[in-house]
Amino acid sequence: MAKRTIIPFGPQHPVLPEPIHLDLVLEDETVVEAIPSIGFIHRGLEKLVEKNEWPEMVYVIERICGICSFGHGWGYCKSVEGNLGITVPPRAEYLRTIWHELGRMHSHLLWLGLLADSFGFESLFMHSWRLRETVLDIFEETTGGRVIFSVCKVGGVRKDVPDEKLAEIAGTLRGMIPELKELTDVFLEDLSVKNRLEGVGVLSTEDAKELCAVGPVARGSGVRMDVRLDGHGAYADLGFEPCVEEGGDSMARCKVRVRELFQSIDLIAEAAGHMPGGDIEVKVKGNPSGEFVGRMEQPRGEAYYYSKGNGSKFLERIRVRTPTNANIPALVRMLQGCDLADVPVLVLTIDPCISCTER
Repeated sequence: MAKRTIIPFGPQHPVLPEPIHLDLVLEDETVVEAIPSIGFIHRGLEKLVEKNEWPEMVYVIERICGICSFGHGWGYCKSVEGNLGITVPPRAEYLRTIWHELGRMHSHLLWLGLLADSFGFESLFMHSWRLRETVLDIFEETTGGRVIFSVCKVGGVRKDVPDEKLAEIAGTLRGMIPELKELTDVFLEDLSVKNRLEGVGVLSTEDAKELCAVGPVARGSGVRMDVRLDGHGAYADLGFEPCVEEGGDSMARCKVRVRELFQSIDLIAEAAGHMPGGDIEVKVKGNPSGEFVGRMEQPRGEAYYYSKGNGSKFLERIRVRTPTNANIPALVRMLQGCDLADVPVLVLTIDPCISCTER
């Protein structure tokens, strides 16, 4: 019988910009069990509903995660709007959809760079982040921010984008496609990348369902699950269909995100070309009373936003369940049977956001 050893992975590790700790149980160089520990940077953001009035809480919720900040703001507003029975104007919903898909692009490009960095492909990392700058520039032009945007509010959005600017944005994104294809072809075709991703960290369809995996982790294992299918925002008008791969390995999860990059460009261009006119917000009266759950498809997967109001200017409860929190059990299953050298890559393939997890 091989000798078992336990080695710690994290919370400080070069591949992790945020702290998660894993106790890895090894037989020789093979991982037989992984025991996760979280809670290193708990911030108590949900507790702040007791001190911040509900219109102001959107600024707090955005700061759950910088990468998914717009989606978090939209999810919170969606929950409170449901609580208040508000119908948001169509133009605001279209603008929200465009910003949300831009957020997906900037998240996936960031992830591709970090994945390349995890197996030492530094030039690929730099090119991924170079292309991401184009998306951040669009954010800066339309919202004023590059990471935290603060344009989503209960009842609509704070800023409009002229139709001419929307057409320009669509043209800029379409102009990215040749370079984006050149970049992503390296991830999908380069032999050194394939050697690190193909057949590594296989998560079967049954395991993905049993462990309630979400987002590209689930879709990379053949699970056709995406909150955008419910048609919120502009998705019902855009003919949305999720990107699904059957392989279940690290390469399949990479393929899902690569396909979603090009899909986001198409969704943004279509939304910009069919942008309805009218107001970008409705006047909000009264205070939330009762309970409501809003769901969003963040770049990393499904997120829940639960709000409970008591008729006062302070919410009684806000609860957010983020995709990384849901995908940690799937990560533990992927790690079983992998080589020690593949652990950093596998941790990256769920696109972990510990800032989201530590709400």
